[in-house]
Order: sequence, then C-alpha cells, then structure tokens
Amino acid sequence: MKSVNEIGENAGKVWRTLRQNGAQTIVDLEASTKLSRESVCGAIGWLAKENKIAINQAGRFIKYALTPTESK
Repeated sequence: MKSVNEIGENAGKVWRTLRQNGAQTIVDLEASTKLSRESVCGAIGWLAKENKIAINQAGRFIKYALTPTESK
C-alpha cells in the first residue's frame, strides 16, 4: 500500500513531466516518469482532486495535461 507522502511525491513527478512535455497518455506517463501504472493513476487522482489536471479524449486515447493555470 502506498503512503500519502509517496502518492504526493508521485503527483509532483507527473506534474513536472506534464509541465515539461505537455499532454500525455497513461502509457506515456509511465515511460517518462518511470512509475508503475498504479502510481501514475494515484498521482493523476491527486492532481485531479487539486484541480491541477485536465483530462481529454483524443481519438481513442485519454490524454492528461495540466490545467491552463498550472501551465503558466
């Protein structure tokens, strides 16, 4: 089981990756952060709760990006 601190640290990794690279799929985030799918999903949930992430359908894929206020 992941600790709250670990989930928060993973959220920071995902946030920094999205800020640097722009919108990504979960598979992209796994590769670029070197986190497991479970960890990426937890991080996405954390960021979503804080209204820091936008979730968009791109064809058959779901892409995650920072909200406009987080992208500045």
